[in-house]
Amino acid sequence: MSNSTTGTAPGPAPAPVGRRERKKAATRQAIADAALRLFLERGYDEVGIREIADAADVSTTTLFKHFPVKEALVFDEDSDQETRLLAAVRGRPEGRSIPAALREHALTTRLATADGDAGFTAFADLVAGTPALRDYAQKMWLRHTAALAKAIAEESGLAGDDPVCAALAHFALEAPRAAYAHDNPQEAITRAFDLLEHGWSAVARSKA
Repeated sequence: MSNSTTGTAPGPAPAPVGRRERKKAATRQAIADAALRLFLERGYDEVGIREIADAADVSTTTLFKHFPVKEALVFDEDSDQETRLLAAVRGRPEGRSIPAALREHALTTRLATADGDAGFTAFADLVAGTPALRDYAQKMWLRHTAALAKAIAEESGLAGDDPVCAALAHFALEAPRAAYAHDNPQEAITRAFDLLEHGWSAVARSKA
């Protein structure tokens, strides 16, 4: 995903990627692509590590060098994930509350929609239907709790160690988990964030 223009002077050009690094990245991508294809075709629990290694034409030792656990095969460590999460708070339109901004982020990044990208929908359905993947994905999101709490504090003028900021960050990242088993995931996320909105409004009033 390309970054938007910020108006600041461009930084130094990134160092050229060496041949060895390119080969490692290509191998990692081939393994991830093979794993996702097999998982979508047959189901996560029905596919073994050796099958994935064979499909990617690598050894199981090589596979584990790139992906230490089976669940990691489904999730590429997205270095931009936290950046986009914080940008949802810091770059929200004037007049939009922090919970509302986080609700929109949750709906667009963690929930497949009927008119969404078919590939993302298939991926989201795979995760939603596989308990091990749901738990792994949730742990990945929760690792951003501290950074999100700091951004919330900065945007709301509260102290960086204010527990309400940590609480909002945690529950905003936790709320989408409740949507997986719901008949209407979008409604479940919306209702969860409505609760967060009401609580945050009380905090804002007490600060005013």
